[in-house]
Amino acid sequence: MAECRIEDFALIGDCETAALVGRDGSIDWLCWPRFDSPACFSALLGTPDHGRWKIAPEDVSARMSRRYRPHTLILETRFETDAGAVTLVDFMPPRGTNSDVVRLVVGERGSVAMRMELVLRFGYGADIPWVSRAEDGAVRAIAGPDMVVLRSPVELRGEDMRTVAEFTVEAGQTIPFVLTHGLSHLPIPTAIDFEVALTETESFWTEWAGRYRPAALDGDVRMPKPWAEAVERSLITLKALTYAPTGGIVAAATTSLPEWIGGGRNWDYRYCWLRDSAMTLFALMNAGYMDEAEAWRDWLVRAVAGGSDRMQIMYGLAGERRLEEWEIDWLPGFAGSKPVRIGNGAHGQLQLDVYGEVMSLLHEARVGGLPESSQAWSMQKGMLKALETLWREPDEGIWEVRGASRHFTFSKIMAWTAFDRCIRSAEEFGLDECPIEHWKSIRDEIHRDVCARGFDLEVGAYVQAYGETALDASLLLLPRVGFLPPDDPRIRSTIEAIERDLVVDGLVRRYHTSEGADGLHGPEGAFLACSFWLADALISIGRVSDAEALFERLLALRSDVGLLAEEYDPKAGRQLGNTPQAFSHVALVNTAHRLAEAKAGAGVAAIRPLR
Repeated sequence: MAECRIEDFALIGDCETAALVGRDGSIDWLCWPRFDSPACFSALLGTPDHGRWKIAPEDVSARMSRRYRPHTLILETRFETDAGAVTLVDFMPPRGTNSDVVRLVVGERGSVAMRMELVLRFGYGADIPWVSRAEDGAVRAIAGPDMVVLRSPVELRGEDMRTVAEFTVEAGQTIPFVLTHGLSHLPIPTAIDFEVALTETESFWTEWAGRYRPAALDGDVRMPKPWAEAVERSLITLKALTYAPTGGIVAAATTSLPEWIGGGRNWDYRYCWLRDSAMTLFALMNAGYMDEAEAWRDWLVRAVAGGSDRMQIMYGLAGERRLEEWEIDWLPGFAGSKPVRIGNGAHGQLQLDVYGEVMSLLHEARVGGLPESSQAWSMQKGMLKALETLWREPDEGIWEVRGASRHFTFSKIMAWTAFDRCIRSAEEFGLDECPIEHWKSIRDEIHRDVCARGFDLEVGAYVQAYGETALDASLLLLPRVGFLPPDDPRIRSTIEAIERDLVVDGLVRRYHTSEGADGLHGPEGAFLACSFWLADALISIGRVSDAEALFERLLALRSDVGLLAEEYDPKAGRQLGNTPQAFSHVALVNTAHRLAEAKAGAGVAAIRPLR
């Protein structure tokens, strides 16, 4: 069997969880009923014995092509054999009482012999369920609190602790398979009508995609059709990473996909980072989607609650605080990349940049017309009260280092941003009961501190941390936060220094991992978001043609269905890290908007939404 790559997987989801579907017709990852629930299909991080659901022609030489149905998250995989052709339609309907995965085998031409194999292994591949037949003939599998029910008109049978079926599809015929999750102590879920479900799912996504209104583009600015299609696919992907019941947003749909094949930089991204969520909402708001911003703001107020002085950098989907990290010893990892981690130990870190991300988002939400929330403003004031002293402390930074805390320059800049955006909100929207002059004093003090300690004259650039000479790609965001004007010579010299030092094979690395300052071992790929940030930075200093060339290069790195993981290995020509990654898709959306605006001669504002 050909080597499996991260870009081989497409996403389907219902805005509460998501599944990854391989090019071979196998669903190799699904956590039910939430993004962060234990997986019942874990072949992505192990073998087929750890759980998968495959539907494919018996002819292993079948030719494959796939696409998303336009403006939706409905995946269509076409298999062609000498005897005929079929299309496998995969989707998850917007959730009703239960969550469903629907797979339709549609005969297009001739006659195709097919095989279905369902391997349910709950608990990340560890737990074999008890399987029985329901009264209506459905196959029911139960393990602990979980129940999964498979319904199909084809004959299903048990074989070697699996459920299998062989069937033939003729042209014009549609054979449905519906897998439904429920709680094991409740009655078996009611069957759904697959045709109605398909219609409702297509309507949900096309209606949502049709609301795209690029507020980030001025006047009559239009972007090229390929860019617009890439932006739409990214926006749909970002929407799929939202958790509808609470408004939370996950950083990615997976855990432990490696940042280097065979390496140990493998993390669980199925939680709600405030930074990643804020970036996602910037992109959504700039595209005209304000409902998601309001839902997330309310989620944030509930998650932080009365602890604004002890705000975490991430929470669970419903605002859970304890996200203890542990390792699964029975899963070998993707392409043998161990360990497989569940939970994330970074939840207890201090990352000062998060304050700036959140305050900037909430300010831009007000600018965009989001109704004011007294609770949110009280929370912001409490956060700034804590930041008055915290900004002086070393932290783990935007990259969540697992080594010693340091005085990261970007962290200090974003602390400045936090005060700056709250001052702007207070002045522009008449928000009262705040010590605005005190905030201005702290903002100015942070600015002086960063200018004095964050810029190294010998390097000729802002550096990763005070007293050091290493560079950091996060500083490509300097033109975007308004800390200095884009035409300040320190901005240009920092961008050019990063371009010389951190660009490898045309793509940007976060920093030099070989120096060991992050407390981890082993290399990683080029960071895709940072490469988009370089394009943005080049726009800010007038190098629009260079930015466009880089943007086109990055678009070419997407999978065949337009998805991006976190990183890329330019030498091996493959994606790396968790997928699909909100960080990467947010950066794509924002760079497309900025580049279209710059090419139209609309100019680039000094202060715009972050990212």
